[in-house]
Amino acid sequence: MYKTVKIEDAIGLVLGHDVTEIRKNEFKGRAFKKGHRIETADICHFQRLGKEHIFVLEIDENQLHENDAAMAMAKAFCGAGVGFQGEPKEGKLNLIAQRNGLLKVAVDALTDINMLGEIMCASRHSNTLVKAGDTVAGTRAIPLTVEKAVVEKAVRIAESHNGLFEVKALRRARTGLVITGNEVFTRLIEDRFEEVLRTKIEQIGSTVIGVAFSPDNPSSIASEIQRLISRGADLILTTGGMSVDPDDVTRDGIRKAGGSAEFYGAPVLPGAMFMMADIPGVPILGIPACGLYHQTTILDLILPRILAGERLNRKDIAQMGHGGLCLNCSECRFPHCPFGKTT
Repeated sequence: MYKTVKIEDAIGLVLGHDVTEIRKNEFKGRAFKKGHRIETADICHFQRLGKEHIFVLEIDENQLHENDAAMAMAKAFCGAGVGFQGEPKEGKLNLIAQRNGLLKVAVDALTDINMLGEIMCASRHSNTLVKAGDTVAGTRAIPLTVEKAVVEKAVRIAESHNGLFEVKALRRARTGLVITGNEVFTRLIEDRFEEVLRTKIEQIGSTVIGVAFSPDNPSSIASEIQRLISRGADLILTTGGMSVDPDDVTRDGIRKAGGSAEFYGAPVLPGAMFMMADIPGVPILGIPACGLYHQTTILDLILPRILAGERLNRKDIAQMGHGGLCLNCSECRFPHCPFGKTT
């Protein structure tokens, strides 16, 4: 609870809430902090802000001040790799990535918390690559005082998920590339796939330890996969041979190498003929020909999650259909676009 006091009568009283000041093109922030003891010199400042009255809070044991609520929520919402800096301002705190990696959001829990009323939390999309220092979410109390029970319930929901937000560090993969195709193997045409994949691999912090070229022959493809693994590759990317033509035998080669197919086909364009398999400890990603033509494909959605240690299942892939349509813009702005945003 709070009572209203005329600003002229407030000298010596303690301000019960933050007061915001906005100066066009100059400043937006806190002019007076909760807990400030009002002095005679402050009166003119308050009046310039249009404040003729202030609130003096009388908070009972069943309520929390907005800043206390924001602090309690921020502490509970932060999972591994996420933190916050400073104190709440105007009942709000931003959550910050503490390391580079992949942001994971407990979306259902976030929705449950936002259904409670009086409090809120907004975040970036789950599965977004972030850098240390990036803002990943913000939480605040909406009214000046919040029911303590509401905040406690939000805290319980978050703690049951070990926090709403986590940033998973990406491992540095030792990647082997297997470039398939008779036309490339026999040098009828120059390969362009290696450059495309090498760039993507290195940009995400991993390395390419070897590149093999294979004709459209399952035994040859299998042999090159096994050879790269024996050289220490812990991630294999194959190119082409994923369609339905008689010469498209890369899937057979992956199976022949010992790969257990986890899925073939995905509701993502470009990338519908993507394949993912596994040779114990070594993910195998089969990149269809679209990966050569299109700047952004399903690989850009899958690779960070693999490097974050996720074991994707069929449902994970099926959920990519929502947001899985790339618009092939003349100027690609990925990841600052709808592609791959599932919620």
